[in-house]
Amino acid sequence: MIPTPDPSQETLVLNMGPQHPSTHGVLRVVLKMDGEYVLDAEPVIGYGHRMHEKMGEVRTCSGFYANVGRMDYGGALSFGHGHVLAVEKLAGIEVPERAEYIRVITTELNRIASHLLWFGAFLLDLGAFTPILYSFDDREDILDLLEHITGARLTFSFHRVGGVCRDVDDRFVDGTRAFIKLLRGRFDTYDKLVTGNVIFRNRAEGVGVISKDMALKYGLTGAMIRGSGIPYDVRRVEPYSVYPKFEFEIPTFPEGDCMARYRVRMAEMEQCCRIIEQALDALPEGEIQAKVPKKLKLGPGDVIQAVEAARGQLNYYLVGDGSDTPYRMKIRSPCFSNLSVLKELTRGVLLADLVTIMGTFDLVIPEIDR
Repeated sequence: MIPTPDPSQETLVLNMGPQHPSTHGVLRVVLKMDGEYVLDAEPVIGYGHRMHEKMGEVRTCSGFYANVGRMDYGGALSFGHGHVLAVEKLAGIEVPERAEYIRVITTELNRIASHLLWFGAFLLDLGAFTPILYSFDDREDILDLLEHITGARLTFSFHRVGGVCRDVDDRFVDGTRAFIKLLRGRFDTYDKLVTGNVIFRNRAEGVGVISKDMALKYGLTGAMIRGSGIPYDVRRVEPYSVYPKFEFEIPTFPEGDCMARYRVRMAEMEQCCRIIEQALDALPEGEIQAKVPKKLKLGPGDVIQAVEAARGQLNYYLVGDGSDTPYRMKIRSPCFSNLSVLKELTRGVLLADLVTIMGTFDLVIPEIDR
């Protein structure tokens, strides 16, 4: 129920951020408050705007690739995967099958690492310190594996137009299988520590409910829409790479509240494990890099490539004019689109619940401020 402001009382304008811990970056939310109730929440973005799209139009594809990991540092490989797929589609390059399998394996590992980062930070926002110690312990194992073959631990520059820069070896394969076994043993610990915790359930259940109509109206994606019972996942509805070869489920929960969005991301980690295991079992022999001209020509023409990033649907729109740089690059990032629902969703909630709701958005601010 939205409270009616008392005309005898003054409303308060409160700036939440841009350095507020729960905004996870330079996001400012201007709040109009009536006591503890939020009357209006206006996100203010642009503090970290770096003109990525414009840089993509004046640099070659290989020169721009380092930018993609700087947009979503939590799930950089998904952003890289989408970019190279769009370029390959526009340039007519066929990628070796082994390279696509390696892309999927590393991207799904990165998706798990992103969800673990969100899990720990979300609970920290709510005042629980212990979960982040467990989640970062598991996340470090993933970063060790990815560092072994990519040389990086955060903003990976691993994909290449036509393939990947390095092949996987037995150390990576065996380490990945061991990690999956370890992570599955952790899920029960996470359930006991957090999911079944009465304090957490009281903070999350019935809070920030997004109906199906609202999710569709705002074009929400990722856990934001699947937490409202809509099984929309780009890997299923617009299949790309080698994802059609794998069996996996799209976790959905119909409640639409913060708890549902939490449960979606926790269930997705198990589905990532399933995809990785199938990809490792079926990993074909062969080359990891196609032959690509030294000066790659794009187009003429235009393409759009959608991928399922850690936070939802990511689109790259490229227009080529026959030169080695795109004439136009447009990036549709999931956090930017998901943030649009904040104003309507939080009208009338308690300030403490606003922190919970924003935590389930899993916002990465550099992705919003492209």
